Amino acid sequence: MKVGVLQFFGWADRRIPLESIYERAIERFEIMDRGGYDAVWLAEHHFSGFSVCPSVHMMATMAAAKTRRLRIGTAVSLAPFYHPLRLAEEIALLDVLSGGRVNWGAGRGFSRREFEAFEVPIAESADRFREGVDAVLAAWTNERASFAGKFHRFDDVELLPKPVQTPHPPVWMAATSEGAIDWAASRGFSILMDPHCTHAELAAKRERYGDGMAAAGHDAAGREIPMARLMAIADTAARAEEIARRGAAWTVGSYISGGRPAQQAPGAPALDPVERYVKEVILHGTPDAVVDRIQELRATAQLNYLLCAPLSQESFALLTDKVLPRIG
Repeated sequence: MKVGVLQFFGWADRRIPLESIYERAIERFEIMDRGGYDAVWLAEHHFSGFSVCPSVHMMATMAAAKTRRLRIGTAVSLAPFYHPLRLAEEIALLDVLSGGRVNWGAGRGFSRREFEAFEVPIAESADRFREGVDAVLAAWTNERASFAGKFHRFDDVELLPKPVQTPHPPVWMAATSEGAIDWAASRGFSILMDPHCTHAELAAKRERYGDGMAAAGHDAAGREIPMARLMAIADTAARAEEIARRGAAWTVGSYISGGRPAQQAPGAPALDPVERYVKEVILHGTPDAVVDRIQELRATAQLNYLLCAPLSQESFALLTDKVLPRIG
């Protein structure tokens, strides 16, 4: 099983200099490079202290400069906010500078605040995302590319540089809703699975994706499907739950409430959003307990690529020293 880190850039305590958030992340990149992780995946968000990394491509360049073997993923490039040629150029240049270590994750976004600020109609998000992905792939895979879509059109464009990896970097689509999962499966794309669904929902979505791949005639065998899980790890269960509860409150307050509400299964009894995260979403406990939960997900959700989102520096340290050696 591969293990990566989904790196958020949360600025929960405004008394701490913003620069320290980036310094700690860069320190983590170097630890990951030495410690046996497969990749760091960088989260793009805008206009929120939940994650203060508006340019994952610029941050990825720093990660490439500080590491030698670690793969570098975007989780995700929010495609509706880019002209696809500019997006294709930036990822291709990153692939060159990193020596061919890019994993490209693309997504549509969902925060109304972001769409309003960038003056992109949120009702167009899915169409812009899907068209943008097609245009990026066309620019990468043709010596000179032409494209005619609803939102973008270009003719006889030579994209320079081209990616080092051929025919292009491996590609994943962020897929949270059933519609997004069905579309990705119908096109044969691998998917990234989000950290905000419950463990049971994760398993159901993974099964839906596999069924959709088979129905579309695509082979899902061997596909690496990164499943993101928020994680709180400590020497005691009580301390881990404290970290999980604090992380859940921060997530609900600064991220979920500012974008879309957490989704619960139809007919499920109402559950306080923070309690939902603590009881059903976050992997928390001692290193031994977390290893056991991960093994459960391997059995129930076909987990083959764990994408860890540590909720504290303590969690990251224990993940690296006590959990990774037993699961990687």
